Amino acid sequence: MPGANLPDMTDPADSFRPEANDRPTRIRVDLDAIGHNFRALQAHAGAPVMGIVKANAYGHGLVPVALYLQAQGIGQLGVALVEEGLALRRAGVTVPVLVMGGIHAPQVSQFLACDLEVTVSSIAKLRQVEQAAESLGRKAVIHLKVDTGMERIGVHSENAGAFIDAAVSSRWCAVKGIYSHLACSDDPASPMTHEQLQRFLHACSYFDRIGAPMPVRHLANSGGVLHFPEVCLDMVRPGIALYGVMPDPASRPTVALKPALSLVSKVVYFKVVKAGRTVSYGATWTASEDTRVITVPIGYGDGYPRSLSSRGEVLVRGERHPIVGRVCMDQFMVDLGPAGTAYNEDEVVLIGRQGDDAITCEAVASTAGTIPYEILTGLNARIPREYVGGASIPRSAT
Repeated sequence: MPGANLPDMTDPADSFRPEANDRPTRIRVDLDAIGHNFRALQAHAGAPVMGIVKANAYGHGLVPVALYLQAQGIGQLGVALVEEGLALRRAGVTVPVLVMGGIHAPQVSQFLACDLEVTVSSIAKLRQVEQAAESLGRKAVIHLKVDTGMERIGVHSENAGAFIDAAVSSRWCAVKGIYSHLACSDDPASPMTHEQLQRFLHACSYFDRIGAPMPVRHLANSGGVLHFPEVCLDMVRPGIALYGVMPDPASRPTVALKPALSLVSKVVYFKVVKAGRTVSYGATWTASEDTRVITVPIGYGDGYPRSLSSRGEVLVRGERHPIVGRVCMDQFMVDLGPAGTAYNEDEVVLIGRQGDDAITCEAVASTAGTIPYEILTGLNARIPREYVGGASIPRSAT
């Protein structure tokens, strides 16, 4: 395979994880839920799906999720960084992978050596890719990035003609796709998505005007797939929805999705806190009566937000109980009340279902004053991940 002699890109955090990790805190990922979401989103969009697996597959695990989606027959994956693409190739992912972030000239040869598809966002970037491709003697597969309103990367749509001309006439680049990114599609009431679609289609029409083949047009992110069928075009790029999470409180559940991630831990300590005693750093919470308090071994050092201090909730024995005091780096405390019961090793659910109740990622984000994306991607490598379902995935990948 191209790129067999890649530089070592191992995440230093991986050294924390032994072969058998019995830490009581863990992330459980239901691969079959991801498979369900993939098929449901593809059917709803009526177009092929590019599975977005950047940022450690939104906290679900880059390599296991990518290998599973490959086994499910997905035709395209998307990442943000070349390092993520290299990790996929090293793990045996062979489907096309688009790197969507802005390119850095010294890295271009790594894209080409590993058959990674390149986002080209300007004529200057095109020239950088051409130079690297010529030096290696192999064509680069590129997607043209057009800016229709994000003002992030990409040629402004009204100026795309010269950019498209240069790309189409390139000897060393094959234009596979053209795309833009929607800024407000999470909100179905926003008029901006329609404006961006019109700008994008106008830029794409230049291919017809010069008699060039139309590349794959992709515009729809999760919100686009959920709310705006007209933006689905030739391919769609769901990210957070692929994992069963709504992108925004304004989003409508137009597709029946299944949350794939649960965050669980266990009780490691139980004590009675007397009335008038305080809990955790800063003494910000005081027991109003004698109450029973448990300690849970996860904290902001794992990516669990400190903003959930005295605000968040967990499930213990199927019942909701509040976090009390400040979330520490490695632990937090939960008030069971004066009559509550729990034992060491009892499961504590931070995200997910227990009994008849569930705590969603969306609810955690709302309580923490942030967005679900930040909750998921903030859960770091210190938390071991275990996978259920997905019988077709090589178990060595997990």
